[in-house]
Amino acid sequence: MKKAVFVITDAWQGLRLDRFIAENVTDISRSHGVKLIEDGYVTKDGKNLDKKYKISAGDVIEVCLPDAMPLDVVAEEIPLDIIYEDEYLLVINKPQGMVVHPAAGNHSGTLVNALMGHCAGSLSGIGGVMRPGIVHRIDKDTSGLLLVAKNDAAHLFLSQQLKDRSLSRIYTALVNGNIKTDAGSINAPIGRSASDRKKMGVTAKNSREAVTHYEVLERFGKYTLVACKLTTGRTHQIRVHMAYIGHSVVGDRTYGMKKEAFHLSGQLLHAAKIMFLHPKNGQPMQFSAPLPDYFEAALKTLRKQ
Repeated sequence: MKKAVFVITDAWQGLRLDRFIAENVTDISRSHGVKLIEDGYVTKDGKNLDKKYKISAGDVIEVCLPDAMPLDVVAEEIPLDIIYEDEYLLVINKPQGMVVHPAAGNHSGTLVNALMGHCAGSLSGIGGVMRPGIVHRIDKDTSGLLLVAKNDAAHLFLSQQLKDRSLSRIYTALVNGNIKTDAGSINAPIGRSASDRKKMGVTAKNSREAVTHYEVLERFGKYTLVACKLTTGRTHQIRVHMAYIGHSVVGDRTYGMKKEAFHLSGQLLHAAKIMFLHPKNGQPMQFSAPLPDYFEAALKTLRKQ
């Protein structure tokens, strides 16, 4: 079991404990941090704390990170579109419709099931029992590049790049409406929706900084093809931000229009490029994945019109 001790300074005065843990323990997500708090692994003076506890200058917070439990996920022989692989990591081109990790209602057929079959247990454990190797996620109905770590050292190195924003991800999206400016940035905090806990939204309450930069690639009158670069990586960030400025992603029935003209099974959002430093030697790595056939077909239809 690993331990980390934090002496709280004035800069963190009054911050909620769960947020402090998420921002300062580099190898866990906020939800993982909450679970640690709830399970008694985060203490002050030997006493358990509540996730809503507001830390004070001078507090000494001890965080214990239990060793990863044996993975109770069935390995499955599911074909993977592997863009790159070595002894430290994989870059996967995930198809639309594939869930990244097992959860309620999705215990098989996930990317994790496929990785267990492909890697034969050689995956990092930092992501937790249900998310071995998963450095970052993309939505079920979003396609494209996803980074997987094969050991804990590689996972920590790559996760730190996510935190310090040196890992770069560029998405291609077809959005509704005509974006008049050629480029722009959306700086609007994202948090859980107060009206629907399954959705995210732009809100000042219990939210985190979220920044998306976009550039117009092609215009089609009622639609615009854009490249979106993430500065931060919040849940559903591009989908929420584009809907926020009035240009929801085509096919996104959660944040956009319920009906669309292309008979899609998910949104036209594709993780097209990823750039990062290799965990072994720091060498810059860059990978890209072509648009899936259904995305190209929609663009072909629009170009004919």
